Amino acid sequence: MKILYYIYQICFALPILLVLTILTALVTIVGSLIGGAHIWGYYPGKIWSQLICVFLLIPVKVRGWEKIQKHTSYVFVPNHQGAFDIFLIYGFLGRNFKWMMKKSLRKLPFVGKACESAGHIFVDRSGPKKVLETIRQAKASLKDGVSLVVFPEGARTFTGHMGYFKKGAFQLADELQLEVVPVTIDGSFQILPRTGKWIHRHRMILTIHDPIPPKGQGIENIKATMAEAYAAVESALPEEYKGMVKNEDQ
Repeated sequence: MKILYYIYQICFALPILLVLTILTALVTIVGSLIGGAHIWGYYPGKIWSQLICVFLLIPVKVRGWEKIQKHTSYVFVPNHQGAFDIFLIYGFLGRNFKWMMKKSLRKLPFVGKACESAGHIFVDRSGPKKVLETIRQAKASLKDGVSLVVFPEGARTFTGHMGYFKKGAFQLADELQLEVVPVTIDGSFQILPRTGKWIHRHRMILTIHDPIPPKGQGIENIKATMAEAYAAVESALPEEYKGMVKNEDQ
């Protein structure tokens, strides 16, 4: 069955998905210029992500939609298992949001320009002024119910285990006094791990946990929220992926 799935990928699914990716990028770029990024920066990417899962025969299950409110802005903090995290979040979170992503992704053909047109936020850590500019852009995006998605580990796992959370997303939530929503991704690591070359068919589960409201403001609130978010995300992982791997490169 694996060999048949590899043949299906090469001969059918991947050519179609390449065309879909280019078309989605072009629609996002043109639509954002004409009609605004609020709609065109989200829905084409959502449909593209769902179609990728459909054409690659990947089943998806979502838990916890009822825990988040429609017109409320949140900071979502999922674990980062692999490349398919993007499709799971974009396609199935069910909320209009902006990504906070690495500056290097801007260089990707078509996709980088589409992300820029959609208003996604590229993190530039080259100096204090650039960091402040990133924060200002994030603040401007978090309105009218639009949320922010940040991978607090900063990089994909090598082992399936979670790495340390960085403070950036939690500092922003603290400054704006927004609720943080932990999100657990399970299954993406089995589909395409960081060192993998082939896509493997495996189900993905997206678990949305209870929002964590601010408990004050300042460093103690940031630390408490980080610890609570980490525990919540880890709680929905399979037992084999619980517990941090100390020597994992983050």
